[in-house]
Amino acid sequence: MSLTIRAVTKQDYDQWLPLWDGYNAFYGRSGPTALAPEITKVTWQRFFDAYEPVHALVAESDGKLLGLTHYLFHRSTTAIEPSCYLQDLFTLEAARGKGVASALIYGVYERAKLAGSPRVYWQTHETNVTAQSLYDKVAERSGFIVYRKIF
Repeated sequence: MSLTIRAVTKQDYDQWLPLWDGYNAFYGRSGPTALAPEITKVTWQRFFDAYEPVHALVAESDGKLLGLTHYLFHRSTTAIEPSCYLQDLFTLEAARGKGVASALIYGVYERAKLAGSPRVYWQTHETNVTAQSLYDKVAERSGFIVYRKIF
């Protein structure tokens, strides 16, 4: 399989949207718990706004998008350089186990290095053991536990 990792373009929207919807459904955001359409609209617009720190890469093979990743840069109190947070990663079910997700992760690594960021990090749900088997090969577990409060 010939695979290209590249920045998303405005022409990708019709193929990006089903991937985005699949990602959200995987995490229980579908049907009555789906994201508001406005969130998807603003997320998409942010990828093309030079003032936004949010970016998107897609994995493409033979003109078909097989996966996506979204990442952003932010400041840290423990480093001068920006940190890179890999927020979303998703591949079509048919593309899983074929190197698409790892290629997307390495694509983010490359972009982070170009931006002067020495650190890429992400989180996944503790039940996502399939993804963790990949993540254990391409990164190290930090040992941190995530807490949150939703208002």
